[in-house]
Amino acid sequence: MAKSKQLPPRESVPEAKTWDLTRIFADDEAFESAFNELKKELEKSGDYKGTLADDAGDFLAALEWVLDVSRKLQNLYTYSSMKTDQDTGNTFYQGLYARAGALLAQTNEAISWFEPEVLSLSDDVIWGYFDKEPKLSGYRHFVEQIVDNRPHVLPEKEEALLAAAGEILDSPGSTFSILNNSDLVFPTIEDENKEKIQLSQGVYGKLMESTDRTVREAAFKGLYSVYGQFQNTFATTLRTNVKTHNYNAKVHGYKSAREAALSANHIPESVYDTLVDVVNKNLPLLHRYMELRKRLLRVEDLHMYDVHTPLMGEAPITYSFEEAKSQALEALSAMGPEYLDVVHEAFDNRWIDVVENKGKRSGAYSSGAYDTDPYILLNWHDTLDQVFTLVHETGHSVHSYFSRHNQPYVYGDYSIFLAEIASTTNENILTEHLLKTKTDPRVRAYVLNHFLDGFKGTVFRQTQFAEFEHFMHEEDAKGTALTSDFLDHAYGDLNKKYYGPAVEDDPEIHLEWARIPHFYFNYYVFQYATGFSAASALADKILNGGPDALNAYLTYLKSGNSDYPIEVMKKAGVDMTKVDYLEDAMNVFESRMNELEELVKELEK
Repeated sequence: MAKSKQLPPRESVPEAKTWDLTRIFADDEAFESAFNELKKELEKSGDYKGTLADDAGDFLAALEWVLDVSRKLQNLYTYSSMKTDQDTGNTFYQGLYARAGALLAQTNEAISWFEPEVLSLSDDVIWGYFDKEPKLSGYRHFVEQIVDNRPHVLPEKEEALLAAAGEILDSPGSTFSILNNSDLVFPTIEDENKEKIQLSQGVYGKLMESTDRTVREAAFKGLYSVYGQFQNTFATTLRTNVKTHNYNAKVHGYKSAREAALSANHIPESVYDTLVDVVNKNLPLLHRYMELRKRLLRVEDLHMYDVHTPLMGEAPITYSFEEAKSQALEALSAMGPEYLDVVHEAFDNRWIDVVENKGKRSGAYSSGAYDTDPYILLNWHDTLDQVFTLVHETGHSVHSYFSRHNQPYVYGDYSIFLAEIASTTNENILTEHLLKTKTDPRVRAYVLNHFLDGFKGTVFRQTQFAEFEHFMHEEDAKGTALTSDFLDHAYGDLNKKYYGPAVEDDPEIHLEWARIPHFYFNYYVFQYATGFSAASALADKILNGGPDALNAYLTYLKSGNSDYPIEVMKKAGVDMTKVDYLEDAMNVFESRMNELEELVKELEK
């Protein structure tokens, strides 16, 4: 019997394939020194609290102190979290991360007075300060964001009561997370090699992409058999969570929970409604894709456990990490020399932690702080999917680099609404490059299938979630009891509407609402769909719109939080208050489905 592959310990990984965190702190002693300095600095909170009404100079000094301690905390938290992620079994760095978390709480407490104290001042006083003190000019948008929230801030005593109840009000999501990730015991099934494997959230996702249909079916039915046992409990946590959102919105003077959630970034509710409307209008495209999937998988009945497996079987192409970097550089050359210089820096200067090692956090991400490199964590395998992951995370990191190098600290980050656009634009650029350069019809078909499945999962599926999330909040506001039976029926009907007549109405999928963490995130999930659609439009502009389109895109990357997200995207050339970018994305989906259908005909000859 062949021995199972053993992951290397962290210390055995070649240095060149690890990220260089000495660029944050030279060593752990430097971290300790900075940690202790910040703890001392927090003791000065009382020197600034209560001074905002004195004069413009005191207002500026307090504002800059608040930003300074937040900036220092970012470095400490980033270093400790990344040190932990590179080997989660390292107890020393577990302790460092825990201490950084405690310092985060202390810092939040030390600066918690700032926004309420700003709001205690009249608009005349605040903007009078800006007239008197020129150094405040760079903070105008930052203060505007605080002041704009004034109508929805309760008197100090009432806000304090709500804040004190925060842990209680957050308990539905916490309970869901513990139950979903820790306490549920899923059954054991056989994988493709007839070996026993216990289901988990991570294992389930991989098995849904298996080319062995019996494995997919067993995983699907096994997982949902457990959710069926606990559906009343999950309905209770979700119902209470929705009620919390509606309650908080009501007491803060918002018309709805959705208005409250979107107002933080000045996102008009029409953006949400337009997304749902355009996706619903284009559901026949998804239905057609399901018909194609049914035909290519050669199944008499297409089930929900058949909608994630690759249509073309195992990938017909592989990439080593070095080959992937070369492929990425070729594709991203379309972004121009300024962009490519940053990509080279990422690839050549150890921004990336490449290989999987024992204890390393799974998955991939881009991370960092304003004063650090925008690092990337990978767990590399020689697959085409990993090439897409590399360009995706590189998109995040280049976005972070440009934001941090073109904006002061106060605007050096960007909102979630903008975050996925830069990363997914890169994926679209890579897809187009592969389709232009690969002649093997099986490779081209695999790339097209990869794009279509990504679109299905990000635009159609996430909009389905967004539609259901809003439905739940509206029904609760009307007094409807969100029981498990009610949620089952409503979600089942919605799923049928989205996937169409080609897909069987599996009773298990009616329970999918019970396992979706995004339903606890308060109107978060729609941003995946809007971001993917905007990225599709931007990639087309970059590839076909000439230097002006590229310059507009780079302006977006460099804007950070210096303006509201909708306005930043207008600078990039996409007005997300309109339908155009969504319809353009649907046109791309249809054209690539057309191409896949033609390629399949060639392959079937």
